[in-house]
Amino acid sequence: MIKRELTSGYQISPVIKGGWQLSSGHSLNAKIEAEQAVADTVAFVEAGISTLDFGDIYTGVEELIGKAVKRLANRELVQLHTKYVPNENFLHDFDRSDVSTIVHRSLQRLGVEQVDLVQFHWWKYEAQNYLVAMEELFALKAAGKIRHVGITNFDLPRVREFVDAGFKPASIQLQYSILDRRPENGLVDYCIEHDIGILCYGTVAGGFFSEKYLGQSEPKSAETRSNVKYQLIIEEFGGWELFQELLATLEQIAETHSTDIATISSAFTLSRPGVKGVIVGARNLSHLASNLRIPEIKLAQSELAAINAIIAKAKGPDGDVYQLERYSDKHRNIMHTNNN
Repeated sequence: MIKRELTSGYQISPVIKGGWQLSSGHSLNAKIEAEQAVADTVAFVEAGISTLDFGDIYTGVEELIGKAVKRLANRELVQLHTKYVPNENFLHDFDRSDVSTIVHRSLQRLGVEQVDLVQFHWWKYEAQNYLVAMEELFALKAAGKIRHVGITNFDLPRVREFVDAGFKPASIQLQYSILDRRPENGLVDYCIEHDIGILCYGTVAGGFFSEKYLGQSEPKSAETRSNVKYQLIIEEFGGWELFQELLATLEQIAETHSTDIATISSAFTLSRPGVKGVIVGARNLSHLASNLRIPEIKLAQSELAAINAIIAKAKGPDGDVYQLERYSDKHRNIMHTNNN
C-alpha cells in the first residue's frame, strides 16, 4: 500500500487499522480472543495496513498492540497512534503531571521507547486546562517520548486556539463520512491551510454501511456500542428510509468496481480534500482484502454526483465537530468519560 505523508517526514498507510473494536468495553456480546487479535494485527501490518490507531482508554488494547509489535521483524514497519484522554471528573482540577504519567504508561504497555502519535481528547471545554495538557504533550515530544502530537474531536475554535498558542497539531482525528460532514463547516479548510492532516473514523458507520442492512428494517437492538452510536447518526442524517436510498446507490457503485458498500463508503471519504487516512474497525481478517482496495478505488464524476445527490437530502448532523457528542444527552450517554 502506497503511504501518504501525514506531516513533514512522517508517512502513514492511508487505511488505518482501528483498535476500539478490540476493547473489552466495545462489544456487548462478543468476547475478544487476545491471541487471535495479536496474530490478526501482525497480518494487517505485513499486508500493508501498517498504521494502528488505538487509545489509552481502550481496555487491554495497548497491551495487545505491544505483543503484536514484538512479533514484527522490525519496529519501523508499524506506525503506532495512541491517545491521551484524561478523565472528565479530573479536568477542572487538572494536574499536568497526569500527561507524563499516562504517556509513560502507554510506552510501557506498548514496549517501545517512543510512540509515533499521541492524539489528545478533552471532554469539557468549560474546563480550560486543555492548553496546559497540550503544553505537556509538546514537552514530551521535545524529550523524544512522542514523535508527533495530534488531537481528536476538537472543534474549529479550539484548533485555532492551539495553533495561535504555538501548539500546532500534526493531525486531527474526527468523525467524517458520507453521513457526517460536520468537518466541512470550516474545519477542513482551516486544516488544509495550516497543514494539519485529517484522520477519519466512522466511514463505515460501525458496520451499517453493508449489504447486510440493505433492504432491511431498522434494527431494534444493538450488538456493539458502535451500533448504538451510528444508529443515532443515521437518525441525524435523515432516518432509515434515506439511509436505505444511500445504501442502494452505494451498492450500484460497488458492483461497478467489483467491491462492497463499505469499501466505496471509505473510498469516498479518503478522496475528500485534506484527508490523509481512514480508520477501519477490524476485529479480524475477514475484511482485509477489501480494506486493501480502499485507496485504489477512483470514483467517477457520475458516481460522486449520485452520492452527493443523496447527501443533498440529508437533514444533518449539524454544528461543529463533536458538538452533539458533547452537549446532546442521547449522543453523550454512549461515551464512557472516566475510563482512564
